[in-house]
Amino acid sequence: MRLKDRVAIVTGGGVGIGKAYVHGLAKEGAKVIVADIQDSEAKKVADKITADGGEAKAVYVDVTSVEKTQVMAQEAMKAYGRIDILVNNAGLYSAIKKKSFMEIDSDEWDRVMSVNVKGLWHCVKAVYPAMKQQGKGKIINVSSGTVFGSSPNFLHYVSSKTAVIGFTRALAREVGDDNICVNSIMPGLTISTQGPMTAERLADRRRRRAFQREQYPADLVGTVIFLASDDSDFMTGQSVNVDGGVNMH
Repeated sequence: MRLKDRVAIVTGGGVGIGKAYVHGLAKEGAKVIVADIQDSEAKKVADKITADGGEAKAVYVDVTSVEKTQVMAQEAMKAYGRIDILVNNAGLYSAIKKKSFMEIDSDEWDRVMSVNVKGLWHCVKAVYPAMKQQGKGKIINVSSGTVFGSSPNFLHYVSSKTAVIGFTRALAREVGDDNICVNSIMPGLTISTQGPMTAERLADRRRRRAFQREQYPADLVGTVIFLASDDSDFMTGQSVNVDGGVNMH
């Protein structure tokens, strides 16, 4: 097991792709903090891992809150005594309705940025002291493949996920001396996060992939495990696109 006795925090770990990340990390031996604003769902995931012989703990978190993210890190330290991996997965997507940039109001723009960008910053600040003290850490931010070709009527979301790439690169420069790797994963349109996409656009996305099938959460898990493991120890500031060959860069 590549992550035996490592401690991982996955935000948004109770549902969707985050749930797949949690199960994948646990199967590789990690002790996982399932952090989610949907605490009942997080508890179900943690209970399933425990029942299967792994170690997991559900923790309520609202990533827009400095205090809640600090408590999340404190709970991880209290339960397992260290923090090795942070997967900054929590984000707003499915709940956002597509609309012209002229129709997006300031409150909605700020809400998307608060979760998708500022939330990452809060979580990093919460876990950094533990990683610095340990002399090693892995931070994995979740961007999106939509930053390559963009997506009409989704200006706030695309802007937020583009910001994640800049955030990843800038942070990697700051924490390199602490032996902390900071990378991002860029999922393509995944079956659990299709949200506001129409059936026609989903079919078009399948046709544009080199692998002409749906993308599933499981397709992303291996990349996250690689970025969380010792195999990526000399890799930082990178954004890894995993979309089945829609975008090739």
